[in-house]
Amino acid sequence: MSAAAPGSVASHHYFDRDFDRMAVKLLPSEYYVTTTDTVMSTVLGSCVAACLIDREARVAGMNHFMLPEDAEPGTRGQAESMRYGTYAMEVLIRELLRAGARRDRLQAKVFGGAAVLANMTTLNIGDRNADFVLRYLENERIAIAAQDLRGQHARRVCLLPHSGKAVVRKLRTQVDVLSVQREEGELLRRLASTNTNTNNKGSCVS
Repeated sequence: MSAAAPGSVASHHYFDRDFDRMAVKLLPSEYYVTTTDTVMSTVLGSCVAACLIDREARVAGMNHFMLPEDAEPGTRGQAESMRYGTYAMEVLIRELLRAGARRDRLQAKVFGGAAVLANMTTLNIGDRNADFVLRYLENERIAIAAQDLRGQHARRVCLLPHSGKAVVRKLRTQVDVLSVQREEGELLRRLASTNTNTNNKGSCVS
């Protein structure tokens, strides 16, 4: 059984031969919460994924956000709001509690925030995402059990929910690097365009 609110829930399920079990792949702006031992996986460049686990309740979840904070909170639908860490973290914690987790038992493992976007280095997106997630968890008093943040390499992260184990592989081949750069760069350009259009037109909810 999986517990999740509608909208932005990861839905790409597949059989992972490395772990010999079913898995779900999270794309940017998605999250997933489960009470099963379904592997959660995602690929990160400058984005950050937060994994939250309550091992006693056997509930775990992961999100994948692109930017730390929304300059215009409350003006977007859930799918767009999930791009931002503030909203993505709130949703993940809420759905974990609904699935039976307890806030005082949650442990976090956080990944990503690399400097992989060569033409966007002045924006420091990776550093800003990393700073945000560490600050957010500190403010929420959620213990950080593991972290692999910043650096120059994209990462593939897999979370095994019941054990709480996270497996991280750095992506170093040119094909992998270019793929992450292209995908994240395009998403961020579209996001910037959306924000510009919203500012020009006034508040809108999509």
